[in-house]
Amino acid sequence: MVSGRVQALLEQLRAQGIRDEQVLNALAAVPREKFIDEAFEHKAWENIALPIGQGQTISQPYMVARMTELLELTPQSRVLEIGTGSGYQTAILAHLVHHVCSVERIKGLQWQARRRLKQLDLHNVSTVMAMAGKAGRRVRRLTLSL
Repeated sequence: MVSGRVQALLEQLRAQGIRDEQVLNALAAVPREKFIDEAFEHKAWENIALPIGQGQTISQPYMVARMTELLELTPQSRVLEIGTGSGYQTAILAHLVHHVCSVERIKGLQWQARRRLKQLDLHNVSTVMAMAGKAGRRVRRLTLSL
């Protein structure tokens, strides 16, 4: 049973153009309040970004839904996610695909995300800690070969 707050958010997302019911079902299945600080729990199902610490935010549900919808995922898909953050997007993806590998550069966020994903019993996820460059230098270019 979906709560009234969750249902209201899903209707808002539909009104904003989200059409993929699988994506909407995944959003309904993942408890967003588990991915934010308790102080913001009352805002968990609002369509807004919220702080998660370390100067980072959890994306607003519309952005999560839209990015996920654009991936055109199948149950056989394998996804590389750059930027685990709170793990919320990771959890959404885990409900839709065969495997998610998520890379995070902030150790505290990676640890918290890993703990949350384990608590939600999501076993098709691996989280990886990655530094952005060597000896403190930032990566300025990225190439991806598929």
